[in-house]
Amino acid sequence: MNIKTLQAMNQFREFSSYPVGQSGTAKNTTPPASSQAKLDETITHLREAAWKFATLSIEKRIELVTVMQQGIMKVLATMVEAGCNAKGIPLGSNLEAEEWAAGYWGVVRQLRLIRESLQSIEKTGNTAIGKVKRTIAGNLTVQVYPNNAIDSILFKNVTVDVYMQPDVTEQSLMADRASFYKTAANQDKRHQGKVALVLGAGNIASISIMDVLTKMFNEGKVCILKMNPVNAYIGAYIEEAFKAAIDQQFLAVVYGGAEVGRHLVYHPKIDEVHLTGSNKTYDQIVWGDHGHDTDERRAQNQPLLRKTITAELGNVTPIIIVPGPYTDKQIRFQAEQIATAFTMNASFMCCTAKVLVMPKNWDGSARFMQILQEVCAEIPTRASYYPGAEDRWEAITKNRTNISNIGKPQANELPWTFITDLNPDDSHESLFTEESFCSVITNVQVGNANPVEFLQAATEFVNNRLWGTLNATLIVHPKSLKDTNTNTAFEQAICALKYGAITVNTFIGLLFCTGAPWGAHPSSSTNDIQSGNGFMHNTSMLEGIEKSVLRAPLTAFPKPAWLASHRKAKTVTTRLVAMEEKASWAKVPGIVMAAMQG
Repeated sequence: MNIKTLQAMNQFREFSSYPVGQSGTAKNTTPPASSQAKLDETITHLREAAWKFATLSIEKRIELVTVMQQGIMKVLATMVEAGCNAKGIPLGSNLEAEEWAAGYWGVVRQLRLIRESLQSIEKTGNTAIGKVKRTIAGNLTVQVYPNNAIDSILFKNVTVDVYMQPDVTEQSLMADRASFYKTAANQDKRHQGKVALVLGAGNIASISIMDVLTKMFNEGKVCILKMNPVNAYIGAYIEEAFKAAIDQQFLAVVYGGAEVGRHLVYHPKIDEVHLTGSNKTYDQIVWGDHGHDTDERRAQNQPLLRKTITAELGNVTPIIIVPGPYTDKQIRFQAEQIATAFTMNASFMCCTAKVLVMPKNWDGSARFMQILQEVCAEIPTRASYYPGAEDRWEAITKNRTNISNIGKPQANELPWTFITDLNPDDSHESLFTEESFCSVITNVQVGNANPVEFLQAATEFVNNRLWGTLNATLIVHPKSLKDTNTNTAFEQAICALKYGAITVNTFIGLLFCTGAPWGAHPSSSTNDIQSGNGFMHNTSMLEGIEKSVLRAPLTAFPKPAWLASHRKAKTVTTRLVAMEEKASWAKVPGIVMAAMQG
């Protein structure tokens, strides 16, 4: 495959446009591009309000975040409908659950957790956190999930610990947390007003919103959100939901493609940029178009963009399967988890499962692949709504022989494509170095059936051969961890993996929605940005983060609602979103009842 062709295609992640349809009550209208005069006027208003927002009292911030949450609750159903229209999801179907869960569960939860953190700061001077421990490598860990008793009931034995960087101490953990709100200890963080540009994601509605909320309430910055043309149709609903912030010039929503993006990025009154999209777009912004001047800037470390830029830029996501005594039932459960990570949102996600990393000479490897393909065969193919998907798929699959296409795709759909048994030593394998951003999954075998040796080989492979530092998943049998050597190797692997988000035995999307820090591992550089830099969400407002680690049981009952086979997924997710508004105990029985019927 021509790697340059795939790289060029991936630039669509941020700056392309795509037509969307209309049906029902939601109007999937893409607004016209904002004029340069309108952009400049908007930035001027934001700049004038930046000091006011930076010095806003905690009480006023709590009021604002509460009103913003009330606003989003009023438009949720219509936003979900708009997303379904654009992605070819039948309204009322179980598949609609995706738009509720991936689109807005995390948003409503984040708003509530921000409110609770602000209330804690107002009362105690700091945000509330859970147990503080240490990793096997000696780093501090901070438990941020479960956040309350409802979390413990609905997601039994699921925990999230934030691994801190080596230089974070218990004292600095206390002093640096929620640093923007601690004037005396952190004068450099307590700025006098900044304007942040958020270049929105086009695939999942929640991403742009959650990025804005982080910039506003964690960092005290007013925001200008440029909608991605792919999902610009939700911009009007965001404006309606967050009218209270927009009316005070704390937030603005603008529209357009590459030209609008370029004007905003380099605008002298924009203080910093956050991008969700392609690493190609990041490099273009920071270093300029490809050419001699760009090479010179890189060589001299003189970036074109001289302001702070943070980013989340995708990933070739590995699923590492540790050998163990799995039953067919346990493999089936985990295969459904992997299938969810592969097929959700038609495989257009930064955390889509891309490479299964399995042991050589272990009979479980073949069993996992067989059952995973059987599960995917039960999942209907999806509309390839994201720009360039069909071209990328054609480029990736061309001239390959080890391909299995599953499903019966209709017009504008792609099959679930398995490209199997890749050579881990092939330095030219593009599926290791380029995020495909379409419905393709691969597998590779490394190491051997010894869990300790496999973990070492798998960690080395994903760290050194796979592009990206955003997220990874490990599957491990609890009986395997009862062996001291295996348990030690497993904990060492989690510490050594260069990913900012790691899940054990469950779908990575759950971590995204918890309110825990989400972002790339902090080992990247401007010259080699990988999956990006900086952590978003982070409702505990921690500083010095290395990664977030979510752990879950190997199997769960009731069946998680994100599995494609769950018969009441829409009911569960809509009730879950409603519960998250105020963490309402009254709504828990309805969630549990629907979950049990799945």
